[in-house]
Amino acid sequence: MNESTELLVCSTCRPPGAPRDGVAAGQQLFEAVQALAAADPGAPRVRAVACLSACGRSCSAALQAPGKYSYVFGDLQADAASAADLLAAAARHQALEDGQIPWRERPESLRRGTLARLPPTIP
Repeated sequence: MNESTELLVCSTCRPPGAPRDGVAAGQQLFEAVQALAAADPGAPRVRAVACLSACGRSCSAALQAPGKYSYVFGDLQADAASAADLLAAAARHQALEDGQIPWRERPESLRRGTLARLPPTIP
């Protein structure tokens, strides 16, 4: 099964202690991912979500696809490097039959920031 991977970015993430006014770091990360994805016709679908409930480990993002393992990542920076790491992981996730990305094949920031790996749903 080679289902399309979707990359979800929490647009409301703010690092602990960050002020509530101004643009959230999560929104900045989402915009960085969108900008890189726009230049790549093979990029996964990217979607902003209001909350991934990883508030203590912001910024956060997730990968999902039907029939594949899902991942939640945290402790990301709101910058182009984290955006590139997320898109690289999404490409690897999409290429794998079950979406299970070996730890060594994840970008370094995502190795340290893996919050959860969820098995595929059973039809």
